[in-house]
Amino acid sequence: MLEKVKKKIEELREEIRHHDYCYYVLNQPEISDKEYDDLMRQLKELEEKYPQFKTEDSPTVRVGGIILEGFKTVKHKEKMLSLDNTYSFDELSQWQERIFKALGTKEKIEYVVELKIDGVSANLTYSKGKLSIGATRGDGETGEDVTLNIKTIRAIPLVLQGKDIPDFIEIRGEVYMEKKDFLALNKEKEKNGEVPFANPRNAASGSLKLLDTSLVSKRRLNFFAHSLGAYQNIEIKTHWQYLEYLKRWGMRTNPYAKLCKSFEEVIQYCKEWQEKKDSLEYDIDGMVIKVNSLAQQKALGSTLKSPRWAVAYKFPAKQATTRIKNIVVQVGRTGVITPVAELEPVECGGVIISRATLHNFEEMKRLGVKVGDRVIIERAGEVIPKIVKVVESVRTGKEKEFKVPRVCPVCGSKIIKEKEEEVAFRCTNPSCPAQLERGLIHFASRAAMDIEGMGESVVKQLVEKGLVKDFADIYFLKKEDFLKLDLFKDKKAENLLNAIQRSKDQPLSRVLYALGIRHVGEKASFVLAQRFKNIQNLMKAKLSDLENIYEVGPVMADSIVNFFKEKKVRELIFKLKKAGLNMEEKVITLKPTPLTGKTVVFTGELESFTRQEAEELVRKLGGNPSSSVSKNTDFVVAGKNPGSKFEKAKRLGLNIIDESKFKEMIR
Repeated sequence: MLEKVKKKIEELREEIRHHDYCYYVLNQPEISDKEYDDLMRQLKELEEKYPQFKTEDSPTVRVGGIILEGFKTVKHKEKMLSLDNTYSFDELSQWQERIFKALGTKEKIEYVVELKIDGVSANLTYSKGKLSIGATRGDGETGEDVTLNIKTIRAIPLVLQGKDIPDFIEIRGEVYMEKKDFLALNKEKEKNGEVPFANPRNAASGSLKLLDTSLVSKRRLNFFAHSLGAYQNIEIKTHWQYLEYLKRWGMRTNPYAKLCKSFEEVIQYCKEWQEKKDSLEYDIDGMVIKVNSLAQQKALGSTLKSPRWAVAYKFPAKQATTRIKNIVVQVGRTGVITPVAELEPVECGGVIISRATLHNFEEMKRLGVKVGDRVIIERAGEVIPKIVKVVESVRTGKEKEFKVPRVCPVCGSKIIKEKEEEVAFRCTNPSCPAQLERGLIHFASRAAMDIEGMGESVVKQLVEKGLVKDFADIYFLKKEDFLKLDLFKDKKAENLLNAIQRSKDQPLSRVLYALGIRHVGEKASFVLAQRFKNIQNLMKAKLSDLENIYEVGPVMADSIVNFFKEKKVRELIFKLKKAGLNMEEKVITLKPTPLTGKTVVFTGELESFTRQEAEELVRKLGGNPSSSVSKNTDFVVAGKNPGSKFEKAKRLGLNIIDESKFKEMIR
């Protein structure tokens, strides 16, 4: 029986690896995404049921689930050099002349030209065909060991396939993020109240350094292999041959690499991609030209920083100069205040530009931007216009400095920067029209006021039609207001009105969480409600009162005090009370229980409770529900089909209990 299971697991792994190869290397998928997910699910279930057959190179490791404590340093076998840049075809020709001079004009030289992917360099070490180390470039000699994060990238094979696989090889390449995935990630970050990434390269770099591998696996990072490090037990004569080897081993290479027999071909190919680079699904900022022969590469050698046999040709930036007419600020959906320059209209890269983002006030300070300045603008990533430099030499003295506004331009509430190290300033008013839609969705969510039927579509229409201008307005809506919305009939309107009415009885802890106070989550809301008993007591709390609470740190305490200082917030609380919301908490006198002071993690499907209900029970019994497993976890409650938390708990030797045992503990 076990042999059959083992064989089935191996067959599933091979099938998944085959489909990874078809999708990422050949770009010819043979099955649908659902069929692929079904294969992965079957494998995951078998490995969880028979953990003795789980291996480090199984495709299931790509889903992550491990919390890292940090990244250790790893030394590259062969130094990862950086490329010298050229910015014109004249400079590129001068590089070629130096090559001829160093080798002798009689030698024939072939070149390989590749797209210069705008990503993050990584070094993959394969031992006996298996991925053993994935590292960042670092300083070229040593990098950070990000192996577990690298393993989540589906385009990177965990095991090389085919023949002629060396005993040891370092494969270098670029970790990057496609444009559509970058936009989706930033949309999610904005929804969660986080500062978005500036560009796909920063997003790839930041994702590769995350300590939670399950988060990395969701970032949809991608990879192209392009360079060779140290290797053993294989003969490689040219770079083109190496690229062919990579494809046979199941490693993804860029399909637009070209072998050029002459330097004229090189120039022509660079010109071609300079014109059509915007058609790609990912960002490139130039081309990389390499001497094809490895023997010639060795003869040419390297400087301390760069190989003499390779160079980058950087595409000319699409730039223009114009004048800043004014600087205004925008308020994002998360309350982040962003400065925007209004420009004298100018053509740049075939588009008329009249506005450019300044990203944040720290960037404004770095650039030294003033109203009236002559500036150089550039279309970053060929899409977003940005200011790259101030032309100080033409200043007249009439230019005016722009000061960070003290109040929100939309609602007039106070603007704050919560921590000195943060770059983002925020509007503190949760009912600010600029951030009302996102705030209302959170306010009505299941963990907050739990208003069933008030989803994104409903909230969006309520805000757009001007039916709500703050959270409290939903409690004054009538049936005829809902009948104005799409797809609403009598019954649906009545159901939503009843759900809104029921939400008035939610305890203070739910109300606090619903208000969306920065840094205050579900657990902190419960602790605060238990401590202060009603909203009036909490609103009068001083910083010292809050900092004395074990679960409340200085950052959270400061955020709470600043929140309730705001006039708009106080007006909102008064209006919610007038609407009939409960602003008190039933204080639970805790007797010692088996969960008092214990950290509890749930994994898998529970039969008697939702995850949220179970976590709330733990809090009420004096425990601390947590979403991640660590050596400090006291109990792991495993339901049906437990996931990676279950496996980690077993490895750490933690106390794992089933649902029936948990129910005994809470009686």
